[in-house]
Amino acid sequence: MSVRFGLLGTGFWANETHAAALDAHPGAELVGVWGRDPAKATALAERYGAQAHEDVDALLKEVDAVAIALPPDVQAELALRAARAGRHLLLDKPVSLSTSMADQLTVEAESRELASVVFFTARFSEEVERFHSEVRGQDWHGVRAHLFASIFEPGNPFGTSPWRRAKGGLWDLGPHALALTLPVLGQVQRVSALAGPKETVHLLTEHAGGAVGSFALTLDAPAAAQTFEVVLHGEQGWRPVPTGSRDPVSAFGKAIDRLTAQISGEKGDPCGVRFGRDVVAVLEAAEWSLSSGRTERVAPAPGW
Repeated sequence: MSVRFGLLGTGFWANETHAAALDAHPGAELVGVWGRDPAKATALAERYGAQAHEDVDALLKEVDAVAIALPPDVQAELALRAARAGRHLLLDKPVSLSTSMADQLTVEAESRELASVVFFTARFSEEVERFHSEVRGQDWHGVRAHLFASIFEPGNPFGTSPWRRAKGGLWDLGPHALALTLPVLGQVQRVSALAGPKETVHLLTEHAGGAVGSFALTLDAPAAAQTFEVVLHGEQGWRPVPTGSRDPVSAFGKAIDRLTAQISGEKGDPCGVRFGRDVVAVLEAAEWSLSSGRTERVAPAPGW
């Protein structure tokens, strides 16, 4: 039996990734759409043969799970609402803009034994998962990551996003970098951050096992400087981390696979809401460090 999904969001990512993947998936049925702009919700619903809703709670009554493609602060509130209604969660990164909200969402989802997946695009390519299985447990001293994007160029569908303009590469690209490195280096305990030219954030992370990560992140790089590079280093030398080969729709299809597998009885997912929460905690500590000029501790997850 197909899992009935409601889609919350009507922007480019909701239309071209979430809805497209749900529509194509044999184990999912896109039955409802809600958006902050009712006209856009109607247009998206008509495109994919779903029902537009003006009331989120009415949509939640009709579905088994929600996929959310909204700004992180909006997503967090609606995900918490969906979890309290007993709906499984397929979320985008970052799951929220505050650790306290991410903690609430984690507790709600886990206490209700809900399935959850957070969509870090690269983590849904097989070569990335194989790489993590191969290198996990080896003696790595740290990572060097440079994620430089230029989304404010004319025609970029993400360039008009207010939350990306306000929160920058730390919150938009940081989750991708952390999703690739935390499974290898382990939990982050302390962070230190500095601001550089072109809205670049330079971030140092101290991990539980002693490794140190160095990250540089910006959404406003010169076009010639764009790069997505993540490289581990240690006793084995330098080792590039694969950054995923699947296109977004195909990768989101794998995320749907993993959510529906949990709904069918599999236990947990490495990209579940708790992992999403851990990423938010690092980002928030980095934001504090930018303001304070000090190294900041990362808040531990609930239940630790």
